[in-house]
Amino acid sequence: MNDAKPQLGYIGLGIMGAPMAKNLLDAGHPMTVWNRTAAKAQPLIDAGATLADSPADVLTKGASIVFINVTDTPDVEAVLFGERGLASAAVAGTVIVDHSTISPDATRSFAERLAKQGVDFIDAPVSGGDTGAKNGTLSIMAGGRREALERVLPLLNIVGGKVAHLGAPGSGQACKACNQVAVVTALIGVCEALALAKQSGLDLDQVLEVVGGGAGASWQLSNLGPKIATADHAPGFMIDLVLKDLNIVLDTAKRQGLPLDAAAHVTSLFQQIAEQGGGRLGTQAIAKAVEAAGGFRFA
Repeated sequence: MNDAKPQLGYIGLGIMGAPMAKNLLDAGHPMTVWNRTAAKAQPLIDAGATLADSPADVLTKGASIVFINVTDTPDVEAVLFGERGLASAAVAGTVIVDHSTISPDATRSFAERLAKQGVDFIDAPVSGGDTGAKNGTLSIMAGGRREALERVLPLLNIVGGKVAHLGAPGSGQACKACNQVAVVTALIGVCEALALAKQSGLDLDQVLEVVGGGAGASWQLSNLGPKIATADHAPGFMIDLVLKDLNIVLDTAKRQGLPLDAAAHVTSLFQQIAEQGGGRLGTQAIAKAVEAAGGFRFA
């Protein structure tokens, strides 16, 4: 019996990708990495990974399973099909797992193109933020061929606390769109609840504790509520990135003839902060829009 661990590739070493790749590397998997800004790969190289000079080189150096974690749909397309992209070196049996959050329609198209080469493409966007990425507790929403997913499931279980197979390619991205609607509408609810508490003269720490112990509890309340209360806008997940996600959400909903009024409203508030130069702040900085409308400051 061959117990050798498969050679992995990892492309995209940002806020989410770097800790996810590190968890796989720490689990003993040999790994080749590539990042558009090579300096960001150095901590992983220091930890034992090998540096590739292109996405294709990740495969030519021996990877049979490659993870992608980049920003947007065009970035994934470039990694796959651009000059020296993965498709130029992929052989039948290669599995590519995309942790990026991109268009469900584009995902289906990418999967179809790669399937002609005998390559499986699994869309596996994640939820849980940078904390979940560091702790290996992400929720992973996967779409793709079940046999291919089962092959990479032990790896996904290293970086995630929960993995769900939603169906065919694109299903994971569709579920991530649903996730983002739930996330941002909960977040604006936390902002407005804390605004009401502030203007009512309540102690915000006490409100967070009491509300968090009842039906108002949420990930947003417990993780971002304290940051909102203290005006800590340091990024875990940036406004520019959530705006990208929400544009995917609203475009998908529009094509389905589905009005998402709450999501559209929150998108406009994020856009307001981005236009004021806050695009690289954390998503909790949407509280600045609530502050501006109410004429007060949290801190």
